[in-house]
Amino acid sequence: MPKPNADMMTKNQKTSSMGRNLVIIPARGGSRGIPGKNIKTLAGKPLIAHTIEAARNARQVDRVVVSTDSPEIGEISKQYGAEVVWRPAEISGDRASSESALLHVMDHLHRTERYSADLIIFLQCTSPLTASEDIDGTVEALISAQADTALAVAPFHYFLWEVDGAGSATGINHDKNVRLMRQERTPQYIETGAIYVMKADLFRRHKHRFFGKTAVYIMPPERRWEIDEPVDFRVAEVLLREQPHQKQIGVLPPSIAALVMDFDGVFTDNTVSVNQDGTEAVVCSRADGLGLSRLAKIGIPMLVLSTEENPVVAARCKKMDLGCLQGIQNKKLALWQWAEENAINLANTLYVGNDINDLECLRAVGCGVAVADAHPEVKNASRLILQNFGGRGAIRELCDLIVANMEKNGSKSEHL
Repeated sequence: MPKPNADMMTKNQKTSSMGRNLVIIPARGGSRGIPGKNIKTLAGKPLIAHTIEAARNARQVDRVVVSTDSPEIGEISKQYGAEVVWRPAEISGDRASSESALLHVMDHLHRTERYSADLIIFLQCTSPLTASEDIDGTVEALISAQADTALAVAPFHYFLWEVDGAGSATGINHDKNVRLMRQERTPQYIETGAIYVMKADLFRRHKHRFFGKTAVYIMPPERRWEIDEPVDFRVAEVLLREQPHQKQIGVLPPSIAALVMDFDGVFTDNTVSVNQDGTEAVVCSRADGLGLSRLAKIGIPMLVLSTEENPVVAARCKKMDLGCLQGIQNKKLALWQWAEENAINLANTLYVGNDINDLECLRAVGCGVAVADAHPEVKNASRLILQNFGGRGAIRELCDLIVANMEKNGSKSEHL
């Protein structure tokens, strides 16, 4: 848990297209289903901390307040950078509505600071997979639709049923006599329970989260998980651990035109052994070769582009059946020429590098990739930074990401 500091304790003031956008996170101390739920550890931090951090990193948020009756929740909320407004006992019970907590915070801030928000962003800390972009997206959905309220939803493709008075099951959102395929059905959405946005002045008047015109933000299904039962913590833990992997996949182009790679420091650990006769030996990963063989079967064109000229480069590329250009001083020009000769779209091409002689190529393609131990300038120029070092499975990691990306998008190589 981070230690409190002056920066974290200040109000989270940011520039917003709508003015003053106030996040309020209601978090009672009492929870019958899961005692201490809001501060129970999930993926290394208290449950509520995930929502606070997402809110503080959102572009459309100016201020983050937690409404609670619990000193422990209050202390943890402050440590993670939120302000705290103490909720009175009369609106802290099981039957108290979330709206009552929101209105109490609004009244408190107006009474003590003469502060009035333009938008109220109501977040539930029981949705720990909510991302900053989901919060921004819900605000922006309200703005672009010129709506009064907005909420986060997720695609819903299931068939709902109910039992009628005669004891017969009948369809709620479908005709049971007509079984339409998913693509034939009118899109439907489920309320995620994660994010609600309301115009503050109208919310104060209506005292309910939905009024007037309501816009929706479609949240990725994998981020809509709610914590209601103990088992939900275990599922959320798995989903949170998977998020970095999913973010890496999302960086890749949906359709891969080609994969171009440097050799030294990418296929190798950037060290070399020199024998007495002057011959050199390098260390490579067998796992890289297995990963590249999967891409070859898919049909992705691949090339090794190296400044160095060494028999070991040619030998390794021959064994892996990779195209190879070595001893290249102008790598960017060689990349362009190879792409033109092979009708390769560089906008959908990946280039993997590790050092400053790769910078021009990284900037020439649609998706530059850096190994974990790459030069800082190379990392800054890359859209994707791998977790593995060169020669230690970096290429295999990328191959697995490419395959997962294709499976996710239902796509193949541009050349198939």
